[in-house]
Amino acid sequence: MNISNKWKDYECIKTGDGEKLERWGNIILNRPDPQIIWKKKDTWKEYDGYYHRSHQGGGYWEFKKKLPEYWTVNYNNLTFKVSPTNFKHTGIFPEQASNWDYIDKKVKKYLQDHNEMKVLNLFAYTGCATMAAAAAGATEVVHVDASKGMNEWAKENMKLCHLENKKIRFITEDVIKFLEREKRRGRTYQGIIMDPPSYGRGPNKEVWKFENDFPILLEKVKDVLDDDYSFILISSYTTGISHISLENILKLEFKNAKVETGENTLPVTEDNLILPCGIYGKVTKN
Repeated sequence: MNISNKWKDYECIKTGDGEKLERWGNIILNRPDPQIIWKKKDTWKEYDGYYHRSHQGGGYWEFKKKLPEYWTVNYNNLTFKVSPTNFKHTGIFPEQASNWDYIDKKVKKYLQDHNEMKVLNLFAYTGCATMAAAAAGATEVVHVDASKGMNEWAKENMKLCHLENKKIRFITEDVIKFLEREKRRGRTYQGIIMDPPSYGRGPNKEVWKFENDFPILLEKVKDVLDDDYSFILISSYTTGISHISLENILKLEFKNAKVETGENTLPVTEDNLILPCGIYGKVTKN
C-alpha cells in the first residue's frame, strides 16, 4: 500500500456519505468520492466550495465566496496549480505524492551509475509526475497526453516548478500512435510512467477502453523500454480492476522482473482512517 502522508499543503480532513472535505492550501473543498460508503459524524459547513454531482452525470460547483481562478500548493520542491474543474477535479491527485517520491528516488539512484536517464510519462495529465522526474534530474522527460488543454496546464506547472531549463517535451497525441512512432525511430526510455484512463478519446476521436486496450498498451510499452531500464510505474482508477488483476498481467508480461502492486491511499485526519484512491503497479529489474 502507498500512503501519501507527507503533505503540508493538502489534507483530507473528513469523509462520509460519499464525500470528502479537503484542504488545498488555505481553501476548503467538499468533493464526492464513490469509495466513501461510511456515514458522516456531523454536518459539514466549513467549506469554501462544494461540488454537486448530477444524477445525469457531471455536476457543478457552488462557492460560498469568490475563489481565485487558480492557486498553488507545494509538495517538497514542487509547486502545482490548483483549479476546480467542471468534472470535480482540481488538476492534482494528491494520493499520487508517494509515487512522485518513488520517481524521485528511482531517477536519482539510476543516475548514480549512468550518464543519462530518459523518462516517458503517458496519459500525463497536468504533469505532476513529469515535474517530479525532471526535478530529480532526468536528462529528458517526454510528456504525452491527448488533451491540448492538459498539456498547457502541465506547461504552467513546469514554470511554477522553475523547470523551464530542463529538457521536457510536451506531445499532444494518442498514446498508442506515439508509442508506435517511437518504436520506428528506435527510441527507448529507462523509466516509463502511465496513468491510463478507464475510458477516453484521442485527439482524432480514437477510443480508449481500459479493459480492452491496457494489454495492447503494455505490448507497445515493451517496444520502447530500454534493456537497461530502471522502472515502470502504473496508476489506475478503473472501477472493478483490482491490484491483484494488475499484478497478474504484469507478471505475465514481465516474467524476469520484480512486480509490486497495491492501493494508493490518503490519510484522513478524522478518526485516522485511510482513503483508498485507485491502484498502482511497479515493475523493476530483478
